[in-house]
Formats: sequence, C-alpha cells, structure tokens
Amino acid sequence: MERNTVVRAMHDVGLAAWFGGSLMGAIGLNGATAVVSDRSERLRVANAGWGRWAPASAASIGAFLVGSLGLLSANRQRVACQRGVGASTAAKAALTAAALAATTYTGVLGAKLADAGDVPVEGAVKPEKGTPEDVARTQQQLRLMQWVVPAVTGLLVVLTSLHGEQQRPGQVLRGAARKRFSR
Repeated sequence: MERNTVVRAMHDVGLAAWFGGSLMGAIGLNGATAVVSDRSERLRVANAGWGRWAPASAASIGAFLVGSLGLLSANRQRVACQRGVGASTAAKAALTAAALAATTYTGVLGAKLADAGDVPVEGAVKPEKGTPEDVARTQQQLRLMQWVVPAVTGLLVVLTSLHGEQQRPGQVLRGAARKRFSR
C-alpha cells in the first residue's frame, strides 16, 4: 500500500483544529465574556477573539477539505470496491457539507453581532434585559449554533476513526469479498 502522509496530515490536523477551535470558542471564549466587567464591551471582546481565530479557522477548514479530496482520490478503489466504505464516505461528505453550512451560518450571526456595536449583554450568546431585541434574537440563534459546529465536526472525527478501522487488511479483504459476492 502506498503512503498518503501529507494529505492525511492535512485532513487530520485541519479537522482537529476545526473541531477544537469551535469547541474552545463555545466553552472558553464565549463563556469568558461574562466576566468582562463592562457589559457593553462583552460582544466586542467576543468578536475580537473570533476575528483573530477566523483566519486560522479558514486555513484549517481548507486543509481538511484538500486532505479529504486527496484521501478520496487515493482511496477511490476502496470506496468503489469495499463494502461499507462508500456509505461511510457518503455520510462523511454529508456531514462535511453540514459542518460547512453551520460554520458559515455562525459566521453570519457573529457578523451581525459585531455590527451591533457596544450593547449591554450578559455574555457573548446570552442577552440581558437591556439588550436590543434584534441582538438578543441573534444571540439566541448563535447560542444554539455554537454547539452545532463542534457536534458535527466531532461526528466527522468519529467517521475518520471508522475509515481508519476499515483500512485494516482484514477489513479490506472481508469488505471487498462481501461486496463482490453480494451482487
């Protein structure tokens, strides 16, 4: 079997950063804004943090996508010939699309909050009584969406583990035999 170290590393490191960055942001950054003493600066602090992370996030997503396409190309025979690999690959593609959509939508919501300026809030994704209604509504949407990205990218990590297990020599032989003889 030939090695695909570069594309596998791009895939794995990119996905790890995407998952880890989104999880840290939801727990660490968004959670920490509640301790900023001036309630009207809390959104600005969250937006500054997410703004600093955005280029690294984009690079990690790009690396993951390039790595994914490289691995798909390198493993196209297994995808076509080994039972179960095509289905898990299709599931991974669907989850990747969902993760991209969720990441994009959280970015749109974050941009709306950045445009709100210095308004009083309880935290990055939690309004208070004095929070304008449109900002509060956006915060409530982002409060849910901040967990969607790490959930979906976490599922991608699980499918990556499955793909690794499917590459064991015994799995490859059994999967290819089952697919061939099930026709």
